Amino acid sequence: MKRIILASASPRRRELLLQVGITPEIEPSHVDEVITSTDPEAVVMSLSRQKAEDIAGLHAGEEAVVVGADTVVAVDGTILGKPKNRGEAVEMIAMLQGRKHQVYTGVTVIDCGGAGRTGARETMFAEQTDVEIYPMTAEQIERYVDTGEPMDKAGAYGIQGRFAAHVKGISGDYNNVVGLPVGRLCQEWIL
Repeated sequence: MKRIILASASPRRRELLLQVGITPEIEPSHVDEVITSTDPEAVVMSLSRQKAEDIAGLHAGEEAVVVGADTVVAVDGTILGKPKNRGEAVEMIAMLQGRKHQVYTGVTVIDCGGAGRTGARETMFAEQTDVEIYPMTAEQIERYVDTGEPMDKAGAYGIQGRFAAHVKGISGDYNNVVGLPVGRLCQEWIL
């Protein structure tokens, strides 16, 4: 069995892999992320690849598989990353409340080689999930942001946390919104 290396420090991604029986080694990528597109799907695929290649380069020829992932939230085609401060978190939630938006996660898997193989094998894909949020008052938005939960999450919310109280529905993979579409990952690449 090859080692599975997650090129991310996200505890949510680690938990999702553990949930399906995969115990990853954690090796976060520290690559300077370069965004060359405004298309959310292209962005997450590119960023996931940058992260996976960064860590795979450290394990060339080893019996290891590297998983890189990146998630963004988009509303009306505008990409919302992680908020830089409280004010930005409030703005993001205000943009999302009372409407639908999309969550995109790009995943890149690189087999570093090993067992006499030369060169790496790679798979890359993006998953989209539509999320609808109930209308929220300014007070509800402020109260949620004050929990601190939005600060390390794309789009300033965590569907698996307190924000679940404001989610009207989703169309697509719930785990994708959490940060890693593990079902598709396991279907695309038997880990």
